Amino acid sequence: MDLSAVIEALLVASEDPLPSSELARLIRARVAELEDEGAAEGYEPEEGEELAEDLADLARIDDEAVTAAIAELNRRYEEEARSFTIMERAKGWKIYTRPAFAGFIRHLFPGQKPRKLSPPAMETLAIIAYRQPVTKAAIEAVRGVSCDGMLQKLLDLELVKIGGRATLPGRPLLYETTDYFFEHFGIKSVEELPNAAELRKVPLPEPEEEAAGDDDQPAGADDEDDEKQLALVEPSGGAPAAESPPADFSAGDRDED
Repeated sequence: MDLSAVIEALLVASEDPLPSSELARLIRARVAELEDEGAAEGYEPEEGEELAEDLADLARIDDEAVTAAIAELNRRYEEEARSFTIMERAKGWKIYTRPAFAGFIRHLFPGQKPRKLSPPAMETLAIIAYRQPVTKAAIEAVRGVSCDGMLQKLLDLELVKIGGRATLPGRPLLYETTDYFFEHFGIKSVEELPNAAELRKVPLPEPEEEAAGDDDQPAGADDEDDEKQLALVEPSGGAPAAESPPADFSAGDRDED
């Protein structure tokens, strides 16, 4: 039984990304079922039987073997000029169509228009991405202007979420990026951002004294939901945002700051 084919079947059937450890666990669980079924029927494979050898190999599967099998699948896809590939994101492996076919796929979702972030929103997102978790006051100290509107826009787009409260006077909210942020920009962690190690060490301007209470609350957030990410209305068609074609968040026309 070909390991690459098994992994391909699991990725095609799963709606969510699967990490290497989960793929390996699922394969080992199925092998254990087959072994139990054989024992219950009193069946013992002959020595050297091909199926028994395959099951023995699959029973020892680990994360490295899964990664190697996925690399082999991608090599085949490349040789055959297939329209898709397997990529690893923050939550695991998933099959994606290649960018060359994005124009065709976009016609499947005519109600969804590419969304662009203004330069102020991109600046705010970059500060959060590189220095997360970070307070609103710290972001404003870097940008030099109020960022309530930009934070709310990023929350609405599910690129940023509220990750808790800082241990500072007034307990200001902390902002950090979401899994959707990593998925959209094609990275697995903050360390894969350009010059991440260097930029995360650059000293930032000291923010003024953090405002107490709900002054740090973004526009539109309720008191009881202040530690949760604001929910988005699902796009037309009912498909979850992460399952629809990635939006274009490249810098567009400048919005009001």
